[in-house]
Amino acid sequence: MVASRRPAKAPTDAAAAAPAADDANTRVLKKYPNRRLYDTRNSSYITLADVKQMVLDGQSFVVRDAKSGEDLTRSILLQIILEEETGGVPIFSTQMLSQIIRFYGHAMQGMMGSYLEKNLQTFTEIQHRLAEQSKTLYDPKAMSPEMWTQFLQGQAPVVQGLMGNYLEQSKNMFLQMQEQMAKQAETLFPGMGPLSGKR
Repeated sequence: MVASRRPAKAPTDAAAAAPAADDANTRVLKKYPNRRLYDTRNSSYITLADVKQMVLDGQSFVVRDAKSGEDLTRSILLQIILEEETGGVPIFSTQMLSQIIRFYGHAMQGMMGSYLEKNLQTFTEIQHRLAEQSKTLYDPKAMSPEMWTQFLQGQAPVVQGLMGNYLEQSKNMFLQMQEQMAKQAETLFPGMGPLSGKR
């Protein structure tokens, strides 16, 4: 973690001093016009690398504009993702990013966001289960992506079973969402008849 630097003088605006509206356990970070981030809990300036470490540690935080109080958490998280995507091995392919962009403004935008979020939660659960199983062989925190690949290849039947379940859950989730949309459409437009494909 990058060492944070304590300012010579702490910001004096009331917003930085009193992060009242947020949960007591939520760490409040203030973003200033000079693009610096200020941690109100520790009374120190921090870097984007520090924020990334907070994410990795599972700490709850919110980033607010120092003057307006606007929530900037998403834009900071997107900055971290951009740095990771450009600096290391990217998760998103060009094709995948293009597909995501096409959903903006599309009628299915809300559904796609929910679908991706639920899929990511399921995938995280699978990752956790694999990490638990690997504890007897390796320290999961010390494993590189290459070591994980070797481990997963050696656990082929287990991984296939987990991924098979994951894909089945993903398919069922999509079908449920599709059904809900069809029911809502039938309620809104009763004259059109059933839209779910079931006659």
